[in-house]
Amino acid sequence: MSAPKPPRAEERRPLIQAEGLTKLYPVSRGLFRNPALLHAVDGVNLYVRRGETLGLVGESGSGKSTLARVLLRLAEPTFGRIVFDGTELTGLPANELRVLRKRMQIVFQDPYASLNPRMTLGEIIGEGLDIFELHEGAERGPRIAALLSEVGLRPDMEGRYPHELSGGQRQRVGIARALAVEPELLICDEPVSALDVSVQAQILNLLSRLQERLGLGMLFISHDLRVVTWMSHRIAVMYLGRIVEVGPTPEVTSRRLHPYTRILYDAAPGRPARRRPGPILGANPSPLDPQPGCAFFALCPSAESGRCNAETPELRELTPGSHHRVACFHPAEAPPEK
Repeated sequence: MSAPKPPRAEERRPLIQAEGLTKLYPVSRGLFRNPALLHAVDGVNLYVRRGETLGLVGESGSGKSTLARVLLRLAEPTFGRIVFDGTELTGLPANELRVLRKRMQIVFQDPYASLNPRMTLGEIIGEGLDIFELHEGAERGPRIAALLSEVGLRPDMEGRYPHELSGGQRQRVGIARALAVEPELLICDEPVSALDVSVQAQILNLLSRLQERLGLGMLFISHDLRVVTWMSHRIAVMYLGRIVEVGPTPEVTSRRLHPYTRILYDAAPGRPARRRPGPILGANPSPLDPQPGCAFFALCPSAESGRCNAETPELRELTPGSHHRVACFHPAEAPPEK
C-alpha cells in the first residue's frame, strides 16, 4: 500500500475540531457513596482537515471509540467544544444537528453487529437516502447499484441479506451505507480489527482510494500502529483519554518523542527482537481514579518525582513549525533504525 497523498492547499482548514473535549461517566461505588467519575476522554484537542486522514492509535480502553462517538454527538460531551465546518455542535438543537448528520458518517468495528439482519443490502444502503430524501424515485435504484459497485460488490447483490455475506463483504456494505448520503467526514472505528488478515488489506486499500477520490476528511481509529501508519497523513497517539503525541506521520513514526509512542511502536508485531521493549514496571493507572501529573507517570522509564507526578504536561512543539507536538516533560527521540 502506498503512502497517502498530502491534502491540497484548499483543504488545509479544519473540517472538524475538538477543544478541551471531555467525557465523564458516573460509576456507582455502592449505596451510601458518591459515584466515581470515569474519565473516558480527558481534555482532548484535535482536528481533522478536509482531504486528510488523521490516524488515532492507542491500546484498548484508551478512549478512542468514546472520542469518536462524542465527536459525532452520539454521546454528549461533559465539557469542551466541537466545531464542524464553522458550526459549533456542542449544544446544537436536535433539529439543527440532524441537518448536519449526513455530512458526518461512521463505519463501525463489527460488521456482524452493525447491519440489521432483517433488511436486504439495498434496504440497508438506501435507508440513509430515505431519511434525508436523497435520490428519490427512479434515481434510488441506480444510486444503490452504483454504491455497491463503488465498494467492490455486484449490483445484483442488493436483494441479499447480511447473513449471506462474508465479514469483508459486510464491512463493504457498511462503507457503502456511510457513503450513501455523501458525507464530508468519515470516522472509521477499528474497521478491520474484526476481519481476517487476508481481507484487511483489501478494506484498507478501498478506504484509502475512496478517501482520496472523494476528498473526505477521515478519522481512522486503530490499536495497530502499522495500519495507522499506512493510512494516515497525521497520527495522534491516545493514552488514558488524553492525546500524548500528534504530528505528521513520518515525524511521529520516526522520532516517537513520547515514551508511550515508543512502547507502542517497538511492541508492534514484526519488530526485530532487539527492538522489543522490556517489561513495564509499575501499576497501570485507572481512569476511575486519575492522579495528579502525567497519566503515564507510573509506567514511564524517564519519569522523575516532582514535576512529572505533580503537573499535567501540555502538548507542545519541540521544533517550531514542525506541527509535531508531544505532552511530555522529558521527551526523547527514538534512535535511528539500523
